[in-house]
Amino acid sequence: MNDPSAIDWRARFLASGDDADLPIVDAHQHYFDIDAHYYPWLNDRPLRPFRYGDYSSICRNFLPRDYRRLTGTHRIVQTVLIEGEWDPATPLEEVRFVESLAEDEPTLAAMVAQAWLDREDAPDLLREYARHLLVRGIRHKPTVIRREDWRENFTAPGSMRDPRWRDGYALLAEHGLHFELQAPWWHLPEAAELARDFPDVTIVVNHTALPSDRSREGLAAWRENLALLAREPNVALKISGICLPGEPWPMDANRGVVNDAISIFGVSRCAFATNYPVDGVVNGMSEILDGFKTIVRDRPVTDRLALFHDNARRLYRLV
Repeated sequence: MNDPSAIDWRARFLASGDDADLPIVDAHQHYFDIDAHYYPWLNDRPLRPFRYGDYSSICRNFLPRDYRRLTGTHRIVQTVLIEGEWDPATPLEEVRFVESLAEDEPTLAAMVAQAWLDREDAPDLLREYARHLLVRGIRHKPTVIRREDWRENFTAPGSMRDPRWRDGYALLAEHGLHFELQAPWWHLPEAAELARDFPDVTIVVNHTALPSDRSREGLAAWRENLALLAREPNVALKISGICLPGEPWPMDANRGVVNDAISIFGVSRCAFATNYPVDGVVNGMSEILDGFKTIVRDRPVTDRLALFHDNARRLYRLV
């Protein structure tokens, strides 16, 4: 990684178009200190079911020095840390932990904090987050169900249609916070309703809306639901989390996913991210970034810069 103030990599890349000069804002990454803090999904046993299978390899500390070691020749100039499913009893403590890391890690530019929008403490917690300069938004993974069980009128406690959950969501705009949505693509009709009902809140969709079913039918349904959500102007998409269990980074399979996502949302509303160390369960960081670079290599220099750098800086209001 490089000190973002040391060289104007943006100007250098615009002049050269060389991937070696491409500045990257990693729009979705995590740091864990499981020795000092409690993350139920990392500390507890047995491990939980996970879309990548056995994730025991990441049940360990992952701190800035570990991230730097994996970046290789990629020019990561800033990162956005996303809440790591810290102990839900003490979500504010994760913010303080991340702030302590940022004191010594200049690339750690912003974070998305944990909040449970349907809890009684949500109003006080959101008010407190607004006082922390590093915090740009919150993530609360809403209640979801299996694809085969989903119906158009789906609602449940903690879901995007739950009135109590929506009461908490309604407070985001007044505190200048956006919402990070992690939900599988069949729940995107609910997200579209949310975006329309709260137009002053930006929604950033995590992990490409989780297109894990790569069958022809599965991808067609993913594209249809993604297009439904893309109609709403206050929604952006992070292209990440598209590894496949037990496979090297699947260039042929992922090329279509990446290009379809960009086609549906437009270059100006997409940002690449590593989801590290979580995607490290399956693939290396350089493998992922090289894959993204290869897929968009024939696009204009300004598009590549937007996808890897400019859009994330705008979404997360980075300086």
